[in-house]
Formats: sequence, C-alpha cells, structure tokens
Amino acid sequence: MDLKDKKELTVDQMAMVEAISANIALTQKAVLTSTEAAAYLGITVSYLYKLTHRQQIPHSKPLGKMCYFDRLELEAWLMSNRVATIDELQERAQAYCAHTRTISNKKGGVR
Repeated sequence: MDLKDKKELTVDQMAMVEAISANIALTQKAVLTSTEAAAYLGITVSYLYKLTHRQQIPHSKPLGKMCYFDRLELEAWLMSNRVATIDELQERAQAYCAHTRTISNKKGGVR
C-alpha cells in the first residue's frame, strides 16, 4: 500500500467518524429540527414536510413556521404500526377459539 492509499483511507475513516458523531448527536437531542428529524428517520426533508402537511407525524410549530420534532415522539411514531408475527397471530387465534368455546358452552351451545 503506497502513501496515497493510506491518505485516502484516513480521509474515509474521518468521514465515517464524522457521520457516527452526527448520529450520536441526534440521539442525544430531545428536540430536532426538520433537517435533523429527516436524517434521524432516514427520509428526505421533502417527504417529512409531506407527512407534516398531512398531519401524519407528530410535530410542533411554536411560531407557526418552523417545525420541530420530539425525538421520543418520533420513535413512538416509528413503532406505532407494529405487525404481529405468525406465532403471535396463532396464539391470538388459539385464545379466541378457546374463549369462543367457553362462551358457547355457557350458553348451552353445541359442543
């Protein structure tokens, strides 16, 4: 490896360190700007504005113009539409069937 390769590797490493530092900073802040929130969510700023316009994402506009986002609310929003696993669905189905059998037995239904 020659000197030029070592220099480029160092530049790449520095870029990675800067990116990691920026991500750590975002996880430490309680309130995020639009740019920070978009980076935190991994979406574009324009898509974030679309979500705010449709009132699909929690945000605040203290002076009516700038949008701010609570990081914890964003995390809750990200996890809000959880999809159940197959095992969870099977457990629900078994519980429902057991409950339905108990109710039909109490009403004198067919066994």
